[in-house]
Amino acid sequence: VVSSPFLSSSSSPSSCRVAMCVGKCSRIVGPCLLALGMLSVAANILLLFPGGTSKYLVEGHISKQARAMPGVWGGGITVLLAATHITAVGWRCAGCSDCGTRRNAFVSAVLSKLALLGAAACFVLSGVGLTDGPLCFYNASQHGRGHGILWDYPFLDNYLYDRRTWSTCLEPEGIVAWNVVLFSLLLLVSATEMVLASLQILNGCLGCLCGFCEGK
Repeated sequence: VVSSPFLSSSSSPSSCRVAMCVGKCSRIVGPCLLALGMLSVAANILLLFPGGTSKYLVEGHISKQARAMPGVWGGGITVLLAATHITAVGWRCAGCSDCGTRRNAFVSAVLSKLALLGAAACFVLSGVGLTDGPLCFYNASQHGRGHGILWDYPFLDNYLYDRRTWSTCLEPEGIVAWNVVLFSLLLLVSATEMVLASLQILNGCLGCLCGFCEGK
């Protein structure tokens, strides 16, 4: 049997090794992004219910960054869309059924770019929410910012390193710690999502060139 001189470049050993790496990477990145996306949504939902009660959401006494819900649409939905596709394609390639997946690799790269933008938006808004501090009920006259007790943002200065100032907020109880923990979690989650989405963009581009399946 005479071998054909017109073998496709995708069947070369180097291309097969890259394709195997692309498939394995997708099967790791996809589930990780799924878990992070769900964690982002959960953290943002908790921000809307300080102390586990809906009272302050109904009254409109929730900080504007929490109400913007960046963890739901930014670090959540856009990331979950990409993660679902990446996971499905990655594990389909494990069985090597329907291996013509350069188109899937391209879609994966596009969705990962959207996930990167969503995670970046979540990171920025969460950072602003952490810096501004929570909306709370406090005595403005004690801080020279007005008269009486009112709902506002009492922390104009950096309050994160001085926990003694956290008692400024009278209601909701423990709102400062609540916001600090959850916004910090969103920052960490969205930063990790950006790293993984960037990795998957590169992975998808390699998949477009070399294929996206193992064992062709």
